[in-house]
Amino acid sequence: MKKILLLIPLFLLWNCSSDHSDAPIDNPEEETMYFPPVNGTTWETTTPSDLNWNENNIPELLNYLNIKNTKSFMILYNGRIVMEEYLNGHTDTSLWYWASAGKTLTATIFGIAKDENYVTLNGKVSDYLGTGWTTETVAQENLITCKHLLTMTSGLGDSLGDDVSPANLHYIADAGTRWAYHNVYVKLQDVVEQATGQNWSTYFNTKLRDKIGMNGFWTQIGSNSVFYSNTRSMARFGLLALNQGNWDGIQIVNSDYFNQATSTSQNINLAYGYLWWLNGKSSYHLPQSQYEFQGSLIPSAPDDMYCALGKDDQKIYVIPSKKLVIIRMGDAADGSNFALSDFDDVLWQKINAVITN
Repeated sequence: MKKILLLIPLFLLWNCSSDHSDAPIDNPEEETMYFPPVNGTTWETTTPSDLNWNENNIPELLNYLNIKNTKSFMILYNGRIVMEEYLNGHTDTSLWYWASAGKTLTATIFGIAKDENYVTLNGKVSDYLGTGWTTETVAQENLITCKHLLTMTSGLGDSLGDDVSPANLHYIADAGTRWAYHNVYVKLQDVVEQATGQNWSTYFNTKLRDKIGMNGFWTQIGSNSVFYSNTRSMARFGLLALNQGNWDGIQIVNSDYFNQATSTSQNINLAYGYLWWLNGKSSYHLPQSQYEFQGSLIPSAPDDMYCALGKDDQKIYVIPSKKLVIIRMGDAADGSNFALSDFDDVLWQKINAVITN
């Protein structure tokens, strides 16, 4: 089912348009930020024409998404739907997995628990889980704080897969001295459970999901805690992120915490916050590697973008300077990947061709 929110197929007529420049086009009439109602399916829309976007480049973007195994794609501007596309048998009610893009949900819930004084960033993980949750010595284990799990700097080995049982969590370096992408972050969900006395899903649903009108559920797949939802639910979370944790005047998670979460969190991987990926930094690290890559994470994307990236190209792109949220769900565009892939940069080239004139 295809939902491209155009007045008519204007891209068929747009080839005779006037000279183009490379400057982004701003909305000619500034609108207030829109939030869809928590209940129901109502969601205001706007059109590429309203925003003076390059409609004649939309078919190329959609074709690229289609051939790259995309299930769904959405663009929000100021909270309003500009494009909503479903491909390859997917529909607006279909559920899909977030993979590691869901890490940002965990970071957000930790922030809410922090707001409620259940947890602290610098609290030792062993204060909540007890000692022996790794194979490290007590002294080594006590160095690991909740912030280290949020920033992927626990110092635990990352070569033994996703299993987070104690036998699989062994010492490589002191906490805070090594960045390594690892499933051990999921221990934050155990921390929240222990601190609040509530089941993870119950706390999540009450404090976040239901407050912003998402659907979806958590399920355990091996050692991975995976969130499934429809595409609009992912877009709702992206809209919350665009507004620094505020939903239509209600502060769901403290804005100062959210700003920390979407800023460089340590001095090893500059492109990583609290389980969020950050664009526009001078260097970055990737999963399963200790190599430092020079340059921006996604060169074609805006420098102020922060994003949730999941296995096989699940994407939430949040761009404050352009008031955009962009969602992509689907199978891997090319080969299977943990988070970032070449698809990101090419996709942004296609997006830029639409949103600039």
